Amino acid sequence: MNELININYNSEQPTVLGRDLYDALEIDSNYTTWFKRMCAYGFEAGKDYILVFQKRNTNNPKNPYTNVTDHQITIPMAKEICMLQRSEKGKEFRQYFIKIEEQWNSPEAVLARALQIANQKLTEIKNSHIKLEEKVAIQEQQIQEMTPKVSYYDIVLNCKDLVSVTEIAKDYGKSAVWLNEKLQQLGIQFKQGNKIWILYQKYAKNGYTSTKTRTYIDDVGTIHTRMHTYWTQKGRLFIYDTLKANGILPLIECSED
Repeated sequence: MNELININYNSEQPTVLGRDLYDALEIDSNYTTWFKRMCAYGFEAGKDYILVFQKRNTNNPKNPYTNVTDHQITIPMAKEICMLQRSEKGKEFRQYFIKIEEQWNSPEAVLARALQIANQKLTEIKNSHIKLEEKVAIQEQQIQEMTPKVSYYDIVLNCKDLVSVTEIAKDYGKSAVWLNEKLQQLGIQFKQGNKIWILYQKYAKNGYTSTKTRTYIDDVGTIHTRMHTYWTQKGRLFIYDTLKANGILPLIECSED
């Protein structure tokens, strides 16, 4: 079917702009006057049409654009308006809108819209599930970190200053990205939701890490919080032993050889 006029399908039902229909029907009177006259037949705002604003060109070089009032009108309203015109154009466009309605209400179109809504809901559920998994993973790590240590050695080490992965990576002349990826390759940690590194369960209970919450302000001034993983001195020694077992030594030991 050839398109006679632009149809908007971005709402719950198809609509057409009042000014587009006004132009298509070749109405002689002023648009605002004409539309008020049409509304006098019982059309209701919010039900049959909504007020919108359109940017239109002008002949003024200093002000090339202006905003004009327009209306998004439903196809049933557009059909009745066409019938009220009592013209060949009105008849032509009324038949066109009838075909638009038939297509919109066909079983195939109804099923397609239902599937689209179902997919949107499924995506929302998946996103909600991912956020819940991230929250649970962070909470599990925090619970493991707060578990009382079983030896005096653990308590002493836990009292030492925490260090970032960046500081540890510097010992090897590497970046934090390199060290995080290396620990991931060795099966020690994984990244949860592209936000925070989490130790696998077999390492999470050993007091190797601790998390800190930091606040930051975005470009529009909104305050957010972000979790960061830091390593204890015990964890730093664990990284040293693990990397050494894989043939990777800190710079200070390399210079001694």
